[in-house]
Amino acid sequence: MALSGKLIGYVEICKTGDVFHDVFRHNPHKLVAATPEKVHDCELHEGERGVVGSVIQWNYTHEGKKKFSKQIIEAVNEENHTIVFKVIGGDLVDELYKGFTITFHVEPKGDAQVAIWTFEFEKPDTSVPYPTSLMDYLCTLVKDVDAHNTGH
Repeated sequence: MALSGKLIGYVEICKTGDVFHDVFRHNPHKLVAATPEKVHDCELHEGERGVVGSVIQWNYTHEGKKKFSKQIIEAVNEENHTIVFKVIGGDLVDELYKGFTITFHVEPKGDAQVAIWTFEFEKPDTSVPYPTSLMDYLCTLVKDVDAHNTGH
């Protein structure tokens, strides 16, 4: 029996949501520059960078292992700085989960802003762990980018 799950991570940020939206959507090379020990490359496989329907592959190191995640951009919303990635290849869906979607967006929180990661996933059975380690990784990645000069 498949088990659906949802995990949400929040990170207070100093930079504006449009900076993060731009980096994750159009300029992933800035992410590589900010965190070279974590993210190594973001290759465009199909379509145009940042456009719905485009297929990209992130190459990264997580838990001491080099990994990749092939994703299709499912949705984009400029207003609330949202981008939705459906994972279609890589260890997450080839080895662990039956389905995995990652959403990133930014919301105001008082005088500050908060970056929000949302994972929606389907586990094939109860032996597959919740992706808390990956959530910690992506929240730390946001903190690293927030602290790095990305040219904005």
